[in-house]
Amino acid sequence: MERSIQLLDRAIAVLYACEQGPASLGELASRSGLPRATAHRLAVALEGHGMLRRDDGRFALGPALARLGAVAGSAPSLVVAARPVLEALRDATGESVQLYVRRGEERLCVLALESPHSLRTIVPVGAVLPLDRGSAGRALRQPGDGWAETVEEREPGVASVSAAVCDRRPGAGGAVVAAVSVSGPVERTSRHPGERYGADVVAAARAVERAAGLAAERL
Repeated sequence: MERSIQLLDRAIAVLYACEQGPASLGELASRSGLPRATAHRLAVALEGHGMLRRDDGRFALGPALARLGAVAGSAPSLVVAARPVLEALRDATGESVQLYVRRGEERLCVLALESPHSLRTIVPVGAVLPLDRGSAGRALRQPGDGWAETVEEREPGVASVSAAVCDRRPGAGGAVVAAVSVSGPVERTSRHPGERYGADVVAAARAVERAAGLAAERL
């Protein structure tokens, strides 16, 4: 157990060594206080997990850390408030459901619940997807009370319906906070998924707003 803890401490030391910026192997060893061979072995292992990456031979913090940081930085209260709502939405539609937030020109999945069907859409928490493809991207870019649908726009054979979760408190201007989405195979959702799931998705978005304290009536 002590050896495992020591190994973990050393791996974290390597990560912190890159907090100052990209580092050569020598700089990595110097900053972490570890022997070069140990620093290299740990850095390569962390690179394999996406925790580090290499730019021109120098180690830098990797994409997996960025995704984890983005999830951690998302309002935990929003995810907690949304979970029972999305559970009900999944049960009502029988399809996979997700909650996305915007991160620059991309969208980040902060909550995902899978359909009970063997053929289903799988989007892992922490997944970063394009903002310009898929109904959730449209909902995050277009404030409103309705729904957006896409069919095979981001991935062949998949259709989705999404609605924006907005901050409707006085002074917030109805800013989009997140997007609730239902997605599944076209053979079940049809090529007009909004007709089937639009009302449920919009109702879920409004329920998330109330649960998270974003609705005007909660003030």
